[in-house]
Amino acid sequence: MGFWSSSKVAQWWNNSFMYSGWYQLVLAVLIVLFAYFYSSITFNPSDIAKNVQQNGGTIPGIRQGKPTVDYLARTSHRLILFEGIFLALLATIPTMISIWGGINLPFAASSLLIAVSVSLETMKQIESEMLMRHYKGFL
Repeated sequence: MGFWSSSKVAQWWNNSFMYSGWYQLVLAVLIVLFAYFYSSITFNPSDIAKNVQQNGGTIPGIRQGKPTVDYLARTSHRLILFEGIFLALLATIPTMISIWGGINLPFAASSLLIAVSVSLETMKQIESEMLMRHYKGFL
């Protein structure tokens, strides 16, 4: 740590990019790009369309086969764009408020992201418990 913090490169990096507008812009662009990269690895529209067809399902208004694959790909790209922009804003807003407003926020972007994901997961758990309780009454 001592070597890196005293080097000229580290000083240049801290003066040029760290907590500046450029750093935040690069961070936001990388978040959107990695969102697309991760979804291209995990989500395959042709496999999903094949599974839907094999299970007898359809998407209303969309023919089976290539039109379904195209529809799923187009829809996933739109969702990923929205997701990437949302995550980029969520990651950059606290730092930008600190820079422009001169306000020290008690939370960073990572803590805000963790708080949002935990609250969403808690809501899913509560909804599933309520649903199980509702069905339990019919048995």
